[in-house]
Amino acid sequence: MSPVIRLRHIHRFKDRHGRVRFYLRIPGRKAVALPGAPGSPEFIDAYNTEVLGQREGAQVRGRVQPGSMEAVIVSFYTSHTFIGLRASTQAVYRRLIEEIRTKHGSKPIRLIDATGVRKLVSEKKGPTAANRRLSILRHLIQHARDEMGLVRNDPTREVARVRYKGAGIRPWDDAHVEAYRKRHPTGTVARLALELLLNVGQRRGDTMRMGRQHIVGGAIRIRQSKTQEWVEVPILPELAAELAHVPAGQMTFLEVQGRVRSTNGFYSTFRDWCEEAGLEPGLSSHGLRKACGRRLAEAGCSAHQIMAVLGHRTLSEAQRYTEAADRKRLAAEGMARVAQMPNKARKPGLQT
Repeated sequence: MSPVIRLRHIHRFKDRHGRVRFYLRIPGRKAVALPGAPGSPEFIDAYNTEVLGQREGAQVRGRVQPGSMEAVIVSFYTSHTFIGLRASTQAVYRRLIEEIRTKHGSKPIRLIDATGVRKLVSEKKGPTAANRRLSILRHLIQHARDEMGLVRNDPTREVARVRYKGAGIRPWDDAHVEAYRKRHPTGTVARLALELLLNVGQRRGDTMRMGRQHIVGGAIRIRQSKTQEWVEVPILPELAAELAHVPAGQMTFLEVQGRVRSTNGFYSTFRDWCEEAGLEPGLSSHGLRKACGRRLAEAGCSAHQIMAVLGHRTLSEAQRYTEAADRKRLAAEGMARVAQMPNKARKPGLQT
């Protein structure tokens, strides 16, 4: 049974000689006759050339090989999926996509299989970069399948994400927090940054946007840029003490020279503040978000309560904090019971 290929804007009719013809009729454009039978290489190539030409202008024709990875990329940039992304996310996607385009743009998309996907993923070193490459390939191939009709199946579904060997970004512990507070006293911007990250528990970009307009009824209410989830986190005394030092007319809490801090600029500045506090390398602002989750779990909060603060979409993300806290508590309780045993019972070699 031959595959069913669904392409948009295709119109079928019989001419006066009884011959079936196919035209591409894009609204507002002149109809174009398509050669060959539907699904044939010449039919698909002509379709892609015309669609890309209408979307990207006359320069695309003759420059992009129809049916290639580059043709899919050009089309994807005009898709609702890509256009609907935030500008910052578009920039990240474009950077990752252009890496693929530079090295593999001329290759035909229809030939890619699971083995090919694994090879492309293996070009990236480290699990984070590899999984991002896999995610981008999944978007491109799904677009080639659903919007362009170039492939039947999605080979990325057969490729597993690269597993992390470690625990990911390191969370701060209480000793790190106290060392930082000791070096950066109350009233400083460095101290305010720590209290915001630790006590509100949001990502760096959202923390840079926070200002008095986000204070609602003794809580900070903000919509997360990444997930679009609303979070409303009560302001704890440690944070309230630092917010009291922020000038009344200041637009955002952590602004610099009257402007909202950039996330990259803050990353470098915060790293310097950590070095000044004598903290070891590897501690980041995101580690304070994880420390917020850890403290909530150790205080006995449920996974749903942690989700409400951190804005996680799935329960499994929040459960990692509660499970870690439970292990720590159970280990402490277990060793406490061992300590209460008579010394004779604890000596080795007495078991029968």
